Amino acid sequence: MRAGRRLSIAVVGAVAAAVLAGCGDAGSSGTEAPEQGASGEGCAPVAGEQLIALEDDKSLQNADNIIPAVNSEVATPQLIAALDKVSAVLDTPKLVQLNKAVDVDRKSAQAAAQEFADANSLTDGVEQGPGGQITVGAGNFTESEIIAELYKIQLAAAGYQATVQQIGNRELYEPALEKGEIQVVPEYAATLAEFLNGKVNSGGQPVSSPDVDKTVTALRDLGEQVGLTFGAPAAAQNQNAFAVTQEFSEKYGVRTLSELAEKCSGTATVLGGPPECQERPFCKPGLEQTYGLTVGSFSSLDQGGPLTKTGLRNGTISVGLVFSTDAAYAQS
Repeated sequence: MRAGRRLSIAVVGAVAAAVLAGCGDAGSSGTEAPEQGASGEGCAPVAGEQLIALEDDKSLQNADNIIPAVNSEVATPQLIAALDKVSAVLDTPKLVQLNKAVDVDRKSAQAAAQEFADANSLTDGVEQGPGGQITVGAGNFTESEIIAELYKIQLAAAGYQATVQQIGNRELYEPALEKGEIQVVPEYAATLAEFLNGKVNSGGQPVSSPDVDKTVTALRDLGEQVGLTFGAPAAAQNQNAFAVTQEFSEKYGVRTLSELAEKCSGTATVLGGPPECQERPFCKPGLEQTYGLTVGSFSSLDQGGPLTKTGLRNGTISVGLVFSTDAAYAQS
């Protein structure tokens, strides 16, 4: 499970659009018109291998853009600039491919990061900093490890002696970052903002939103109070996303969550995810309240894991919670 990540804070899905024939009347060019679930019937599952994430077109999820978190004592302009070069080129489709390189193609996180850095000329023109030892912390999941390795490559190019240390979840590595036991960690804007909000303000009103600028502004304000500085957010986000098979998308003409609600509300539609999805505001209740989706049944599976993805591919669930940067979205 991701370090400290939970269904209540996660964000907008990467969109892999299924392109449908669109000229003339439905079926006029020999293609079959997309089916729509009749009102109240819903959309039965459709088996298939390729998964796509439906577009969160009404911004149900918060802005969990990847952002470098740095202990303020070492946050020189050169260090921040080196890390920001990663943010400048990292978007969600690229992060999907990086996760695929490790989780599917079985490359090491170091190898995948080095190939990405070389392909994107990340170390070109990196300004030299004051040097010294820098430890980059990583959460205990693939994505965090890859980005930590990218940060290590950049810091080495800036003249630091950088190492990566896998620490575990946010409850472990965030205090270590504040204390300076580690100096840099790849983070998620909305999730960390709410984590720090809980520490600084004992929870209080939520400070994150679907607006990345507002979320990062709140994050920077909270960071100042605990000795953390942040670089620029990447376009890449890792959030709750709702996946269907390519075949489901094409059969029912569904590419967005609004279209899912419009065409697939009804008894045949099966939503799959972890048990807590039924109560968490950014999962089933959010789909109901923000989009007006009603489903016929809920299948209790896992949090974006193999059970949910297998359920989609085998045709036992119509739509499932699969995080937006999962390697399952990579085109084969």
